[in-house]
Amino acid sequence: MKAVLMHGYGGPEVLEYADAPDPVAKTGEIVVEVHAVSLNPADWKVREGLRKNDVKARFPHILGRDFSGVVRETGDGVSDFQAGDPVFAVNEQGREGAYAEAIAIPEALAARKPDFLSHAEASALAMTGLTSLRALEDEAKLKAGETILIHAGAGGVGGFAVQYARHVGATVHATASETNHEYVKSLGADFVIDYKKVDFTEAAPPCDVVFDTIGGEVHARSFALLKPGGRLVHIAAGPPGFSPPREDVRVIRPDVRRDRAHLTRILELAESGAVRPPHIQEMPLADAAAAQEISKTGHVRGKIILRVR
Repeated sequence: MKAVLMHGYGGPEVLEYADAPDPVAKTGEIVVEVHAVSLNPADWKVREGLRKNDVKARFPHILGRDFSGVVRETGDGVSDFQAGDPVFAVNEQGREGAYAEAIAIPEALAARKPDFLSHAEASALAMTGLTSLRALEDEAKLKAGETILIHAGAGGVGGFAVQYARHVGATVHATASETNHEYVKSLGADFVIDYKKVDFTEAAPPCDVVFDTIGGEVHARSFALLKPGGRLVHIAAGPPGFSPPREDVRVIRPDVRRDRAHLTRILELAESGAVRPPHIQEMPLADAAAAQEISKTGHVRGKIILRVR
């Protein structure tokens, strides 16, 4: 099969579109012919060696966490799928390999892809939806009548979070560059803050929840917006050595474990119209290095999807 091989840590030059061994299904696993794979900011961070504690790469390493495709082969003990079934999935934590024409994964991590979603759309919703639901539904327990600020509302995770927050009845504030304001409003944000021109700590009201998808100084400054008893839920770390400056708020780093239940929940929300797939920019798998450099700018609207078939 063809795959994007990472030969070491470094820049885009360490990636090569080349031949790799075909996967084989072990007991409880399925082999999926990948049609579309989602590109995540974590991909280039792993490539540059910034996530060595999260992903133990053995070179040549194949990146890629969430994808959509069709079952090619089933291993012993598999009962939920058969060859020909369309599925989408998110790899278990610390395991990658979806930048390829095929991948083997435990069947428990996959869900059946419905006809109303294309492979690109399903892969675009997988990790973004799972992360948002773990953060806002499971951990922050966002509810109707609350006020939330979502950082990077035009991004993949941020965009799903905006839609989910609107769905549960929260008042939604989001940060985004001016060119993305109409897009973020179309997702359901009540107010959009141009973070390039305005200090979000002055533009947003006191919040019950802040969802930080950026980290660094944004993380540190977000504490100023929280009401007493508020929740700061984050998927990116604060500045080095940073300690929360307040004891009257909760700081939550969600454990984004993978399972079929959350993928099924994403499908429920999508089928009901509560959420829709994000803006998608498709690029061929062979152009993964160039796609990662676009992602690295931090200004991607929605998701970049690598097209495999």
